[in-house]
Amino acid sequence: MADKLQQELAKVSPDVPFRASTAHIHHTWAKTFTSRPELYLRPESLEEIQKIVTLARRCRRRLVVVGCGHSPSDLTCTSSWMVNLDNYSRVLEVNREKKTLRVEGGIRLRALNQRANEAGLTMPNLGSIDEQSIVGAISTATHGSSLKHGLLSQSVRSLRIVLANAQAVKCSKDENEELFRAALCSLGALGIITEIEFEMTDAVNIEWEQTLVPLSQILGTWNDSLWTQKEFTRVWWMPYMKRAIVWSAEKTDKPERAPAYSFYGGSVGYYTYHNLLAVSNYIPSILPWIEWFVFGMQYGFSTGKTTSAVEPLQQGLLMNCLYSQFVNEWALPLSKGPEAITRLSAWMNGEKGGGGIPFSSKGLYVHCPVEVRVSDTSTSPHPRPYLDPTVEDEPTLYLNATLYRPYLQDPPCRDRYYEAFEWLMRDLGGRPHWAKNFMYTSSEQIGEMYGQDMQDWLRVRDEADPEGMFLGEWHRRHLPLTAEGEKFSLMEREVKRTKARDGGQDWVGEIRSSGLSSTEKDGKGFITARPTLREIPSEDKSSSAYSPTASASSSGESFDLVHGAEAQQSSVLNLSGFEVEDEDEGEATDRDERRTHGNPKEGLTGTKVFDKIPDPVASAFTRRACLSYLATLELACARLVTNLQRNDTRLAPHSQDLPPLGSAAQLDGVSEWANKVRAVFVEERVMGTYFSGKLVEFVWRTRRLGGLVDDLVDALKEMGTDASELRDWLDRVWLDDEAAQ
Repeated sequence: MADKLQQELAKVSPDVPFRASTAHIHHTWAKTFTSRPELYLRPESLEEIQKIVTLARRCRRRLVVVGCGHSPSDLTCTSSWMVNLDNYSRVLEVNREKKTLRVEGGIRLRALNQRANEAGLTMPNLGSIDEQSIVGAISTATHGSSLKHGLLSQSVRSLRIVLANAQAVKCSKDENEELFRAALCSLGALGIITEIEFEMTDAVNIEWEQTLVPLSQILGTWNDSLWTQKEFTRVWWMPYMKRAIVWSAEKTDKPERAPAYSFYGGSVGYYTYHNLLAVSNYIPSILPWIEWFVFGMQYGFSTGKTTSAVEPLQQGLLMNCLYSQFVNEWALPLSKGPEAITRLSAWMNGEKGGGGIPFSSKGLYVHCPVEVRVSDTSTSPHPRPYLDPTVEDEPTLYLNATLYRPYLQDPPCRDRYYEAFEWLMRDLGGRPHWAKNFMYTSSEQIGEMYGQDMQDWLRVRDEADPEGMFLGEWHRRHLPLTAEGEKFSLMEREVKRTKARDGGQDWVGEIRSSGLSSTEKDGKGFITARPTLREIPSEDKSSSAYSPTASASSSGESFDLVHGAEAQQSSVLNLSGFEVEDEDEGEATDRDERRTHGNPKEGLTGTKVFDKIPDPVASAFTRRACLSYLATLELACARLVTNLQRNDTRLAPHSQDLPPLGSAAQLDGVSEWANKVRAVFVEERVMGTYFSGKLVEFVWRTRRLGGLVDDLVDALKEMGTDASELRDWLDRVWLDDEAAQ
């Protein structure tokens, strides 16, 4: 733990926990990006969140709030401090009369609907998935597909947000309206949204049907019945077949009825399509045939085939996103839809004129389908978010160009396809979806798209967070922060990104030093804190008044929420438990299953666990813990080698290079080496364990084992370890342990 953080923790009360852990590896759901935050924080109360914000400001750290990581962009990547609110996800109030739920910010949409359903309520609209947190969904302008509904944030009646000065501020259309409008699409750049009051509707079933139709029918009914015949409608367009699947649904009193069984619609179709897409990465010209075969098997080779079912609204609106993917979705006027589809179709199919798109499509083949959805915010009486991408004076069309990443490998068509697609969308007056992969549109162009609304959002954002604590490289790249962006002393900038084995990107950002003396620097201002495995208690203070004040970095700001405890010296490094982080899985789990803690142990206060090992009077628990941990890793390596030899003969030679676990010559080196090795395992989803002083269950998977041995060898070399010393050291520790007992 860095000296600066320890100094700041020593000035506050230990009554409120500071649940910090290291060696966490974050990746997006699609595994398009991976990053390694310096600290991973999982608060369970408002006071803990305020504590995190206060300490981040003093330690000159950026904060990133993350949920399921479903955005495939680098929006949530950081090398600084990452905050996950999965353990801050309670339902605070259910008001059946007003049909509202008041919830904590970390709750996932699925859990929210499950709790609401107990009261006979449900969310009035959903997108394609419900794994997101409620905060993540509204912060990026998530939407469904219905002309009777707008953005999900349209149902937010009020919210509470913790700003950069750690004040918890409530806002709504009647209170702090400008902050409310900015927070309804915050992009994570204003603060930490901790509480939301959400308007629900009565729980109900919907009857849906999907039909295969020619594209000409879609264009012919565009302005008549296509989008208005039923409450919910979406279209999947297959550009090479020039056909589309129309999915539509209406509320009903009918009992639930499952869709007809389809042999191909389950795992057979899933793996068939996945493997064909993988082949197409090497032979792209087969993609039109794949479209014909896969969707013919699923939906029929002749138009007119219909499938239907009756399901609860919160289930029927969802769809299977299948595989890792890039998504590039834009909002544009609904009236521009026929032109957009016609021009894009001409370009994809190499027709004369190419739809007027100034990029060649020769030899280019793309994935399908293109998703077509709608919404309407033009008649909503509720405050409009400043960064609402929808059209203000008419219904909105969304076109989503999806590209799958079969077995996590990027498709070769991405760059040329997305450059042409974005050019067409801009030409038609479109705006990109904030959470998706728009790549060829500048911050200046985005600023022009939003005009005064963007300026108002930036003004409110700067008042709420004047030092840029919640800003990162994604914001710098996509928002018109202008030269004034240099004033944001806490804004994190990207240092580098490297290609990962899975085809994604390893993202590395800078961490500003500002007195963190026990860190290592690489000469470019990038710092990496030493790994530790601990939780540290903190203080209990709160505030609710909105008073955006220019902040400073010292420990004695007049507005600081913990200033009353500045002079108090506390034993804040008492080890209240051990916690080893798993990678982000994108799934909510019960909080009691996510966290395992040991009891405080004598002899561990204020010192890294491994520093205590050579001390002859140190507790036997410490030696047993270290022995168990390292022996467990040794067993893991042995099993890994076996799996490599059994499952991939190409990797067998590499397995011979794997030495036993490292050296005890320098215990700090063993500590950091062990953390590195564990991080590699976690990244590859091979093992999961809690470091609690005993061996626990391992879950082994052979998927993506392809470079683990090389990673382990590299980690050994980086630490300068000598494998030959390990057994002698383990024997010595074992003897000391036996003597201590």
